[in-house]
Amino acid sequence: MRILSVSEMRALESTADMAGYSYAQMMEQAGKSLAVAVVQHVPVKGRRILVLVGPGNNGGDGLVAARLLHDSGAHVTAYLTSIRDPEEDVVFEHAQTFGVKIICAPDDPQYEALRRLTAQAHVILDSLLGIGAAPPLRGVVADVLRNVKAGLAQISVDPLTPLNRPPKPAPPRPLIVAVDGPSGLDFDSGGIDPLALKAHLTITFAAPKFGHFALPGAEYVGELLVADIGIPRHVEIPSKGTTIAAPETIRQWLPMRSLVAHKGTFGKALIVAGSVNYTGAALLAATAAVRTGTGLVTLAIPNLLHPAIVPALPEVIYILLPHTLGVLDGHATAPLAEQLGSGDTPAYSAMLIGPGLSHTPETVAFMRRLLGLETGKRSTGFAPSEGKSASERPLLPPLVVDADGLNILSDIPDWHKLLPTETILTPHPGEMARLTGKTTAEIQADRLRIAQTSAAAWEHVIVLKGAFTIVAAPNGKTMLIPFANPGLASAGTGDVLAGTIVALRAQGLEAFQAAVTGAYLHGLAGEIVRERLGIAGMTASDVARALPEAIQRITLERTNV
Repeated sequence: MRILSVSEMRALESTADMAGYSYAQMMEQAGKSLAVAVVQHVPVKGRRILVLVGPGNNGGDGLVAARLLHDSGAHVTAYLTSIRDPEEDVVFEHAQTFGVKIICAPDDPQYEALRRLTAQAHVILDSLLGIGAAPPLRGVVADVLRNVKAGLAQISVDPLTPLNRPPKPAPPRPLIVAVDGPSGLDFDSGGIDPLALKAHLTITFAAPKFGHFALPGAEYVGELLVADIGIPRHVEIPSKGTTIAAPETIRQWLPMRSLVAHKGTFGKALIVAGSVNYTGAALLAATAAVRTGTGLVTLAIPNLLHPAIVPALPEVIYILLPHTLGVLDGHATAPLAEQLGSGDTPAYSAMLIGPGLSHTPETVAFMRRLLGLETGKRSTGFAPSEGKSASERPLLPPLVVDADGLNILSDIPDWHKLLPTETILTPHPGEMARLTGKTTAEIQADRLRIAQTSAAAWEHVIVLKGAFTIVAAPNGKTMLIPFANPGLASAGTGDVLAGTIVALRAQGLEAFQAAVTGAYLHGLAGEIVRERLGIAGMTASDVARALPEAIQRITLERTNV
């Protein structure tokens, strides 16, 4: 599904109108979708519903919904920011005719009625402003939202809630539903006015907008539903641009699991990771690779880590590497070279480097030799061993670089030219800042554009981690991962993500597909853990263990017979 900018959405509506599907028809369908969504979330018969109605089309959507919710048995009050003329405004005239109670802000100068209605409401429908408005809020709209918040503050907590056990979860009261998005949201940038209401549910139309997924506004959106407003099929949504990763796409990309397969069928992944202070990073990455279905996983680690890791993960093959005080040193490339072999075909189908390596002079020397820099040449591969010709050098397989691997690269001029084509880079915002020379705040303020321009400039696939992870390819193709889970903001979850991606790359997915699919499965696994445990105390190990279930949910137990 495409994500649209405000200008793209306006153009889509204009094209539909010129094609004979009028704005009035779109408004009627939008209102129906709103009413249906509310009815599906709460029983409305006999409930009090407050609809906040602005002056534009967004307010018209709210008035249509108000009429239909009234027909469903709810006690509906439409609170208008300004007076509408029933002779010129059909949706307003219909709402009046069908019995919706109408109050206009000019008739409630102290907003006493608004505060009372807010405190009594079971549902509040925010249809004040649509996609064309942006913060800061001013005038009557600002006053209305300020007084709605005052009314919400009057709602008391049940004094009989037991103190010795947690209260039973209950639907929020009032349920706050945003029409298109919370009033005060910038639908392009994600900027938000402090007076905006945090919605539990947002219903947007035709396609999601960029602001729904950009912080800080994304925190105000709640559950996001995309409703059909009846735009004719021949009026096409623009095909180029950023899309949302959807289960259907992930299902198509996941490798088939043949009944006659053997372990070699599902790829060979090599993971170079770990140091004495970050032993768990290597374990987590390798566990994720195993749990994501790689046929053979090899873990290359400083040899003193082996006794600690092997009891927890006996399923993998180990390469024990030389180290200096528990971190890999420049000499560690030699045993890796023996394992990788030489020639035109890599011994492994994908390789991950970086989780828990540390950023010491020794590991920097290791990475430089890995990239061929010790010879003074910028060739892709290991620095050649003595007596070996260039044709005998080990060939790096398709590569994923994470964590300290990225931090070390950021200190090397033109580092992106040293990596295999379409290497997958998995930075968090701080690592992306080091790679680009920007600040973390600058990265977070312009995540999408920076990910896209950097992927094109470096000619690698970028997975910019965080709430709503962005995956960008060099050719401009971009996908947004539709998960924002604070439970994943804990140590080690990035190692699990990197292991998931290298597993899929090893199983034959193209770089962009592996990055998107891995990020989606990782996010879904996090949601599975949140369903069971909540967001506090979730661990990276929990997420790794949930990966097979995430795959099962996507594939629906698909088999290739």
